[in-house]
Amino acid sequence: MKMVPVPPQGFGNFFEGDCYIVLYSRNSGQTADIHYWVGNYSSQDEQGAAAIYVTQLDEYLGGSPVQHREVQGSESSRFKSYFKNGLIYKKGGVSSGFHHVETNFYNILRLLHVKGRKHVTAKEVEVSWNSFNNGDIFLLDVGKAIVQWNGPQSNRQEKLKAVLLAQDIRDRERGGRAQIGIVEGQYEEDSPEWMRIMNGVLGQRTWHLKEAIPDDPELTPNGNVRLYHVSDNSGNLLVQEMATQPLTQDLLRSTDCYIVDQGGSCVMVWKGRRASKEERQAALSRAVGFIKAKSYPPNTKVEVMTEGGESAMFKHLFKSWREKGQTQGLGTTYSLGNIANVSPVKFDVMELHARPEVAAKQRMVDDASGDVLVWRIENLELAEVSRSTYGQFYGGDCYLVLYTYVKSHQQQYILYMWQGRHATQDEITACAYQAVNVDGKYNGAPVQVRVVMGKEPRHFLAIFKGKLIIFEGGTGRRGVVNPERGARLFQVRGTDELNTKATEVPARASSLNTNDVFLLKTDHMCYLWYGKGCSGDERVMGRAMSDVLSKQDKKVVMEGQEPTEFWIALGGKAPYANDKRLQREEPLHSPRLFECSNQTGCFRMTEVDDFAQSDLDEEDVMLLDTWEEIYLWIGKSANHSETKDAHDYALEYLRTHPAGRDLDTPIFTVKQGYEPPTFTGWFYAWDPHKWSGGNSYEEMKKKLADAASVSQITFAYLSPVDFETLLGTTRSDFQRLPKWRQDDLKKKAGLF
Repeated sequence: MKMVPVPPQGFGNFFEGDCYIVLYSRNSGQTADIHYWVGNYSSQDEQGAAAIYVTQLDEYLGGSPVQHREVQGSESSRFKSYFKNGLIYKKGGVSSGFHHVETNFYNILRLLHVKGRKHVTAKEVEVSWNSFNNGDIFLLDVGKAIVQWNGPQSNRQEKLKAVLLAQDIRDRERGGRAQIGIVEGQYEEDSPEWMRIMNGVLGQRTWHLKEAIPDDPELTPNGNVRLYHVSDNSGNLLVQEMATQPLTQDLLRSTDCYIVDQGGSCVMVWKGRRASKEERQAALSRAVGFIKAKSYPPNTKVEVMTEGGESAMFKHLFKSWREKGQTQGLGTTYSLGNIANVSPVKFDVMELHARPEVAAKQRMVDDASGDVLVWRIENLELAEVSRSTYGQFYGGDCYLVLYTYVKSHQQQYILYMWQGRHATQDEITACAYQAVNVDGKYNGAPVQVRVVMGKEPRHFLAIFKGKLIIFEGGTGRRGVVNPERGARLFQVRGTDELNTKATEVPARASSLNTNDVFLLKTDHMCYLWYGKGCSGDERVMGRAMSDVLSKQDKKVVMEGQEPTEFWIALGGKAPYANDKRLQREEPLHSPRLFECSNQTGCFRMTEVDDFAQSDLDEEDVMLLDTWEEIYLWIGKSANHSETKDAHDYALEYLRTHPAGRDLDTPIFTVKQGYEPPTFTGWFYAWDPHKWSGGNSYEEMKKKLADAASVSQITFAYLSPVDFETLLGTTRSDFQRLPKWRQDDLKKKAGLF
């Protein structure tokens, strides 16, 4: 009944007999979400313990995090978004003697049933042909090989997601050393070696597989949103209905707790800051009690939040929402809450160590004054990086960054694995493998952190002291001359040495944003462009960053006063993100992105949390709600029916919105590749060339086929019939032959 940390390589793996707590921080650690996950076979005692720990953790973090209850198989889209490559449900639990994955452990035999297009789940099922059906994808994991079998009725997006999951298992659990093979269910004869492995493990199939199993329909809000006042009268839960949609913010009083019921699809609890401690602590259990009283399904989603820390979804349920202290008109607003209010400028390292609650709120293990070592992956091996170039990361490379600090007179370690957007798959795999080696040299002490280019955590920024520069492509390897790229443009974000980085963006006017500082480096000059929405601190950090980036003369350019040569260097003037509403740190309503689909025969919208450009799928229609406008983004491979009905989707979204939205809200239809700056401005570091090439399912399948060498693996899993057919003898007789004779037979059979 204790909280036990899960090792990073086990993230995304959930035992069905256990409960889990997941803490996720956002916005450089200023806000957080706490999820507790309930396995289908976990005990009531475990579920109760998890709920108590969530309440304690919430209090420890000042009451600001949003709490979520997640039930296996019915997880929220936000929860699933944390595990980009999917969730894996594993049989058993800790009490049964099972443990989380161990790197380079090959004694494995399991069959995973994979489902999902946007968010993937994989459930361990019986290792038998009886588990298969024609509509889904299955991964047969035998340790040194992972065979992906694609049902004849599965689609390209599902196949791609399954490949990414298989690669994730290979890289995290096998140190990149397992082979991956793909079998198309309707063309099994095209993959004879992989089929021999499957038949060797599962036996020869002599019957037709089951037909496709339809996905479980998701419970969607029915538009009937109600607000309830919650009180504890003499130990009895008293719930009184107060209002129905559209709700107004003035109904919420700081001294009370409330429940917002989204028609049974989600139950939200709002805790006033001046409500009693007992009421706040009982919020989660009251939500569960409310679900039982309403006879809602036990997997109904639950969110609990404190005044000032409301989720975007919660705010969208109200006709209007106003932050405390929010400025009128233009200006900068900041979200409230204990975590958000901690000043990031000064750190007392002794206080961080003596008071871990401060470290937790700051999301910083120390003041970033420890020792740093940086290696680059070169020829799949580690190469030390010159200290003079620390902080310079190239998108064509992968790096390991080892950070060492002292706590209680003992050395502690953090090992960051930074993956460039344009690094090869071999380099990414080698990065994971070398991290295991470095981890071993320090007896497993380092905390390992996978860092994807553009998603650097706050502490990673801090250790480079305001000198972190991310180059879009190229390499930092010695002796390698990167292609001359002419003018280069860098977007600078940050207000001090602990939170600043510069990210290279396309050198064109459309990349500019009125809220930021940009550095334009040409052959003869380095321009510092100050947008009207940037602060004095941001300008200071921009100036400091320009000295790191270039030794050339510097010239300050204020937005609206650009010289002609500035625009010439950018290829001419062009519209860019200059919407003054984007100057707010926290807009009146946070933008929300949804995937629109009618694949199940009915209209469905799935929210994408913490969205980025990479979430815009070429096969989808996406809806971006910025409150004052609706954007419909049409992927170039979206199906005709979804494209044709896209405008109706937007109107239906507005019509059924619980806040009573204006049906005349402007609706913009945006086609992939033709996005205006008013759309791209809501995405950080937008790359207009992202879709010019990439890893499609067909491309990834070809790479895996080129890299595969399965003869030795095939030999180990040959069925008795295949063994005798290929080698002309039984396995037992073969094992009695001398080694040279065994090798000769294997060579003739193409298995050596």
